[in-house]
Amino acid sequence: MTTIDSIGEFGLIDRIRTATETPQQPGTIRGIGDDAAVFALNDTEYGLISTDMLLEGIHFDLTYTPLKHLGYKAVAVNVSDIAAMNGLPTQITVSLGLSSRFTVEAVDELYAGIRAACAAYKVDLVGGDTTASRSGLVISVSVLGTVPKDRITYRNTAQPNDVVCVTGDLGAAYLGLQLLEREKQEYLANPDMQPSLSEERAYLMQRQLRPDARTDIVHELRDLDITPTAMIDISDGLSSEILHLCRQSGTGVVLFDENIPIDDQAHLAATEFGISALTAALNGGEDYELLFTVRPQAFESLKNHARITAIGYLTADPAQTILATKAGQQTRLRAQGWGGTGA
Repeated sequence: MTTIDSIGEFGLIDRIRTATETPQQPGTIRGIGDDAAVFALNDTEYGLISTDMLLEGIHFDLTYTPLKHLGYKAVAVNVSDIAAMNGLPTQITVSLGLSSRFTVEAVDELYAGIRAACAAYKVDLVGGDTTASRSGLVISVSVLGTVPKDRITYRNTAQPNDVVCVTGDLGAAYLGLQLLEREKQEYLANPDMQPSLSEERAYLMQRQLRPDARTDIVHELRDLDITPTAMIDISDGLSSEILHLCRQSGTGVVLFDENIPIDDQAHLAATEFGISALTAALNGGEDYELLFTVRPQAFESLKNHARITAIGYLTADPAQTILATKAGQQTRLRAQGWGGTGA
């Protein structure tokens, strides 16, 4: 028998995808293999749908995760998938598995975060399901969205010489998780301790506990009349995501380590933990920023954008997946995400 560990999450997804029958409905445009499935909606728009499941003990730890933040995050990580298709979210459904230890007030707090995210992303909560759980809290969110047909963006349509861009900064969510895990271990050793998390580390914890999907960038790209050639959201680390994009597009890539955006707080925390901030950015995950490619001429309109950074370019050789250093050294990019609590 083949263990799931031996093929990994993405190997399992590929196995399911290749065994799935050809779509029976003519309205099914794109199925398994991208950030969201695509279906026919009307003459000018496609519909989008994506689902994520969060499990207690795997994707989140209620020792340090406020339920309101968790509700917000459960929506944001799904909305991020819609943004990665260059779309905007419209409706969500939420399904919960609840163990007997959860009170009505706890569920109210979780839904307060869900409603806050719905307000932030202008989506409607339109349904869901609840059931009993023997293994803690389970949250499954499905999100619907739309995208103009002429702006749909997939993972497999990048081209050689495209400029590789990312939004925001990377690595902070993973380092926020390290801070929270350290506090948990200190608390378990001494329940009378007072939290030692300082205010200057608030950004790192916010990036882990309450990330924001980058629908703002989708709006801004439309305002600039720019449609990326390919796009994916960064949930599993920059290395993993750029390799997905390159593999599906049949391209190689050269990234420049000095261009990868990392917040000052992330640099300080990485030094404290004795790890590389660059490694956290490449492999940490849960940043929920957008990684996208554009033609060089389109990048001229983005090169001075405060929240978009060019970090490399695509090549015609799929075997060329390189991280280049300022000193002129080159190493091979590898997908070695740490897993964390990422969805």
